[in-house]
Amino acid sequence: MQKIPIFLAFSILIIVLVLAIFAPHLTPHKPEEIDLLAKFLPISKEHLLGTDHLGRDIFSRLIYGARISLSCVFLTLMLIILVGSLVGSVSGFMGGRVDQALMRLCDLFFAMPTIVLSLFLVGLLGTGLSNIIIAIALTHWAWYARIVRSIVLNLKNKEYVLVSKMCGASGFENFKKNMLKPILAQCIIVATLDIGHVMLHIAGLSFLGLGVKAPTPEWGIMISDAKDFLFTYPELIYYPGGALFLCVMSFNIIGDYLRDKLDCSEVVHENEEPKR
Repeated sequence: MQKIPIFLAFSILIIVLVLAIFAPHLTPHKPEEIDLLAKFLPISKEHLLGTDHLGRDIFSRLIYGARISLSCVFLTLMLIILVGSLVGSVSGFMGGRVDQALMRLCDLFFAMPTIVLSLFLVGLLGTGLSNIIIAIALTHWAWYARIVRSIVLNLKNKEYVLVSKMCGASGFENFKKNMLKPILAQCIIVATLDIGHVMLHIAGLSFLGLGVKAPTPEWGIMISDAKDFLFTYPELIYYPGGALFLCVMSFNIIGDYLRDKLDCSEVVHENEEPKR
């Protein structure tokens, strides 16, 4: 029975990814094309999900919204992993005052609610896609830094690491050969669990008007545009809201699955030959 939700989650994400990648070839209309004479049209062959308050094709905007939302999420997580891994590795390797200073910096970011800090950073940097990615990355890197630091502290005194060091391997070579794999494995698990949260974060900022700017087709913006017609045309909010719900749910299910699988086969090097 556990395989059914995993299969559904993977199926949903594969469909969404295919639609997002081939959006220009699958959408019948341009997502930003306005036709005031075609407002609130019902579902038809020409408009598969109808049109919105500006006569824009909802299906086209929904598909392009998937492309923008997913690209934002993956770019954000790449930046988070890069910054978190760098800070965590330096902290774990250096130790002493450097470790203390970096960890107190992490505590500072932990002390603030992520949404409040994101709003502050967006207000400081300005709105726009690139600033959204930077702002969200700056609010999430500390958790990854703590994880990477704990892995480095756990591994740097292992026998095979010490042997490799005694054989003349530099700190970077030692890190690359003996620590990079478990760090990446753990970061991938955490990132998969974090995708849904980051996606909601991006949509929430766009909903508040601080993220991706209209008329760019993005799910948060589509929900924001539809809120004024909630009681007259509720389907306008159902489509982007449903797409967001399905993606977040699917990523969370897959993240839980990967965590259970990879945690059960945790990366250990006790029985490995020293890497010289």
